[in-house]
Amino acid sequence: MDVERAHILICDDERDVREMLDEYLSRRGFAVSLASDAKAMRAQLERQPVDIVVLDITMPGEDGLTALRALRATSNVPVLMLTATAEVVDRIVGLEMGADDYLGKPVDLRELEARLKTVLRRREREAPAPRSRGQVAFGPCTLDLDAATLTDGDGGAIPISAMEFALLKVFAENRGRVLNRDQLLERAHDRNWDPFDRSIDIRISRIRRKIEPNPSKPEVIRTVRGVGYIFGERARKG
Repeated sequence: MDVERAHILICDDERDVREMLDEYLSRRGFAVSLASDAKAMRAQLERQPVDIVVLDITMPGEDGLTALRALRATSNVPVLMLTATAEVVDRIVGLEMGADDYLGKPVDLRELEARLKTVLRRREREAPAPRSRGQVAFGPCTLDLDAATLTDGDGGAIPISAMEFALLKVFAENRGRVLNRDQLLERAHDRNWDPFDRSIDIRISRIRRKIEPNPSKPEVIRTVRGVGYIFGERARKG
């Protein structure tokens, strides 16, 4: 994928916002499609796949969080949420539901472009390698490092975001090693993106709900109190 020519779908009920983002991103070389609501977004995704979705949270009718939940049931396309600057709760919920990043309104266009490129580059790095790297068991689930997919014990697909795959991959490559938040961020993210302090905890909590037989008593990815997280046989209770 050419990050500089990526196809971006903007879903926002405010016409002036859609037109502003369309004009700026188009001038920067991106292909841009527009949707005024969640229904139009889904129709566009059925017609043509895109590289990333910019999704507003506050929309009449079906809001962005509801649309994100429905989207994550069927697709791993990266999603950047647009939120009201003061609504920290919306950001937390968005991350828990599988958003890859968020940006507050009013939108700084240069920051939006930078964040879009960060998410797209991360997805590009996670593309399957030419040589097979195999599969990794996470409890009853299986992570395919080539296909960037997670499946349950029956082989059914479990939707995961790009960031969730990045974190699982980091754990797979560091089995039996305690990793703190900074190490997880460094290995799973570009350091030019500065997420708020608890974002890794939120992501791991979401991952646990997908891979742990009992998420309230995690045995696959455990907490090491005061340090971080660990995956593998040598894990100790947190």
